[in-house]
Amino acid sequence: MSFRTIDIPGIVIIEPKVFSDERGFFFETFKQELYEEAGMTLPFVQDNTSRSTKGVLRGLHYQLNSPQGKLVTVLRGAVLDVMVDIRQGSPTFSKSFSIVLDDENHKQVYVPPGFAHGFCVLSDEVDFYYKCTDYYNPSDEYGLLWNDELLDIEWPSDSEPALSDKDTKHPLLHDIPAARLPKFEI
Repeated sequence: MSFRTIDIPGIVIIEPKVFSDERGFFFETFKQELYEEAGMTLPFVQDNTSRSTKGVLRGLHYQLNSPQGKLVTVLRGAVLDVMVDIRQGSPTFSKSFSIVLDDENHKQVYVPPGFAHGFCVLSDEVDFYYKCTDYYNPSDEYGLLWNDELLDIEWPSDSEPALSDKDTKHPLLHDIPAARLPKFEI
């Protein structure tokens, strides 16, 4: 298993060692000691799975008072996975990062607490799986508008995405009051 950081502190890309033959494949999806050695020390307390169809865009979501770190992967299908640093005072504030996750590359991404997160489905259907470092709290759920130009996200452009009503009404990042954004902590 390899762990790679990028120029936005806290984001980690994980690539498992996959053993394949004519029967199929095998790989470890999680080994706590390896993730802790790579700096992901918060405990994971909740696992979630969602199924979505092509063109569905979920996001960009975050929790403020109970921020969630997320270890995300795709079990079946493909997504463009997107995370945005929305931590006040962060040197990479408003920077976004996106990566294709699919059932062939088996990559995972660790999205640290304090980031907004979302994904767009690229395949006909996707099963998306993620571990969280805090519990989902619907009264603490916030979001920012998926197509905010400030974020410079290159979403797939073959058609308009299928969005929930809630996701069409999120504000632009610069319209979110400081009290509704997480703070950067060293």
